[in-house]
Amino acid sequence: MPPTDILNTAPTATASALQRLADAGRLELPYPGSGRTLDRWRSLADFAFGNVVIGRMVEAHADAEAILAELDGGVVERGQIWGVWAAEPPKPVLQARFEAGRWTLDGRKPWCSGATICTHALVTARAGDERRLFAVDLSQPSVRAVPDTWHAVGMAESDSGAVDFTNAAAEPVGGPGAYLTRPGFWHGAIGVAACWYGGACAVARTLHDRATDEHALAHLGAVMSGLHAAALCLADAAEQIDADPDDRSGTARLRARTVRAVVEDAASATIDRVGRALGAGPLCADAEHARRVADLTVYLRQSHAERDLADLGRDYAEKEFSWLPNR
Repeated sequence: MPPTDILNTAPTATASALQRLADAGRLELPYPGSGRTLDRWRSLADFAFGNVVIGRMVEAHADAEAILAELDGGVVERGQIWGVWAAEPPKPVLQARFEAGRWTLDGRKPWCSGATICTHALVTARAGDERRLFAVDLSQPSVRAVPDTWHAVGMAESDSGAVDFTNAAAEPVGGPGAYLTRPGFWHGAIGVAACWYGGACAVARTLHDRATDEHALAHLGAVMSGLHAAALCLADAAEQIDADPDDRSGTARLRARTVRAVVEDAASATIDRVGRALGAGPLCADAEHARRVADLTVYLRQSHAERDLADLGRDYAEKEFSWLPNR
C-alpha cells in the first residue's frame, strides 16, 4: 500500500503529492497483459484507497504510459505526469492539421483531467474524418487551461476543465484509429474500475470501524460481500488478460464492460449503504470521509450508466448464452 505520508494529504496538496510520486518513480506500474496485470490493479486500488483523486490521476498516467508502449510512441520520463484526454463530445471539436512537415492542434478540448497539473498528455483530435492520438508537451505557451471550466465539488482537485490549443505542436501516436482498435484499449478500461474498487473500500472502512448495532452490521455484510465479488471479478479478468494479452479470443470488450458494471454496482451500493447505516454524521463531521464520498460519486459517473449497460447487453445478446459468457 502506498505510504500514508504521500497519500493522506489535504485536497489542496494533491498536485504536489502527485509530483512527489512522479519524482520518486512511484507512477511506474506493470503494463496490462505483462503477466502482472493484477499487481497493476492492486496498485491503482491502493492509490485510490488513500486518495480517490490521486488514484484517478495515477490511473491516467499509467494508461498513457501503456498506450505509448503499445503504439511505439516513445518513453515517459521520470518526473513527468501524463494525462489521457480522449473525451469527444459533439462540440467543441479539436482539430489536427499536418502542414509544413509538422502536426499542430487547434481548438478546445473539454474534460481534461489534470489540466494544470499534467506535464504531458495524450490527446485525441480530428484530422479530417479520422480520429488520431497525439502526444503533447503541455509546457507550450500555445496550450492553455481555460479558467472557470471545472466547478465540481467531488473530484475538485482533479482539475478536469477545458484546455485551449492554438497551433500547438503535437506528435502523432499510432496511425488513424489506433487508439481505439488496439487490444490494450479495453484492458486499460478496467484500470478505472480498479480505482473505483479502491475508493469504495475506503468508504466501506468507515462503516467497518463504526458498525456496532444489527442494522449497521447488516449493511456491512452486504457491502463487504459486494466488494468481495468485485475483487474476484477483477482478479479473474487480470488472469484472462495475462493469458491473452493480444485479445486473440475477441473477449476484451465484453470482459471490460462486465467488470466495470460489477465494480460500479458494488461501489454505488457501498456509498448508499454506508450512508444509510451511519446517517449524516460522517458526511458532516468527518472531512476525509465526506471528501472521499464526494470524489468517488463523481468518479463513478465516468461510467455512462444505462448507456454502458445497454452496450453490454447488446454484446451479450450477440453471443450464445452461457453461465460464464466472458471467457
